[in-house]
Amino acid sequence: MTTTNPNMSTVNDMNATTTSAGVTGTGISPTGPGRTAVREPRIDFAKAAPKVFRAIIGFDAAARDGLDPTLVELIQIRASHLNHCAYCLHMHTNDARRAGEQEDRLHMVAVWREARHFFTAREQAALALTDAITAVADAGVPDAVYAQAAAQFDETELAHVIALVLTINTWNRVALATGKVAGTDERR
Repeated sequence: MTTTNPNMSTVNDMNATTTSAGVTGTGISPTGPGRTAVREPRIDFAKAAPKVFRAIIGFDAAARDGLDPTLVELIQIRASHLNHCAYCLHMHTNDARRAGEQEDRLHMVAVWREARHFFTAREQAALALTDAITAVADAGVPDAVYAQAAAQFDETELAHVIALVLTINTWNRVALATGKVAGTDERR
């Protein structure tokens, strides 16, 4: 895949890019001045498991149905922060910008608890639920977090918010497992 970023050049495929500074986009450090280590390309998930890939796309589309697009992007950005998924974080911050999201709010998603005034009560409830579901192995989903979300969303909306958190966590894991590189959004 060819990238339009002038600071990047494609090497073999989208999973093995090198920046002008000589650091690979895949997280592998350089082997010396002017040289980089390039790992083997990882699996193309969409080609290798097209039914599964289409099922996730369908799940994602169904989860978004009826939710405010701004809220959708905030949830996806927050989960991507928590999961350290640069590929999805880059994609969803760009999507949020195209949808008219303010730069200040995008910068505050990572620290939303310390910057609550940037977000509505509804967004705060969704972000708290995103945090809990994304880190479910740590403490489950606390009753207080669930109750806060249930107070802000009707049952259908709440089910869709939960489903959206599940889908972005799935997408983050697909991107991380397959070595996707931030800045190589294949949807376009």
